[in-house]
Amino acid sequence: MNSDFVPAISIISLLIVVFGFIVTMRYISYRENLFLAEKGLIHPEPKTHKGTLRWGVVIAAVGVAFTLGLYPLGFATGEEYPLHLGPWMLAGFVPLFLGLGLILIHYLTAKD
Repeated sequence: MNSDFVPAISIISLLIVVFGFIVTMRYISYRENLFLAEKGLIHPEPKTHKGTLRWGVVIAAVGVAFTLGLYPLGFATGEEYPLHLGPWMLAGFVPLFLGLGLILIHYLTAKD
């Protein structure tokens, strides 16, 4: 057996399990909604945006941690970057601004 065959089968098996779980959960949700519709009931859907705020805070905090951790690299490289912010800072800025965007979405879509 080729040594590349085992990792390929492992990755494919993992993807099948993950997507199979997602499909199964969607099917169960569909059957539940269908059963409730037959009885004339509706499925209560809570429309809270607390998940958006929580994930925004978590992702922004990870971005701040990466930004603070990577900032000293600007002094160690020896090259002159403006404010010592080089391309490595994207690893901190991307999650930081993604988290800030989620927080902004939470407050812009919140009902009074």
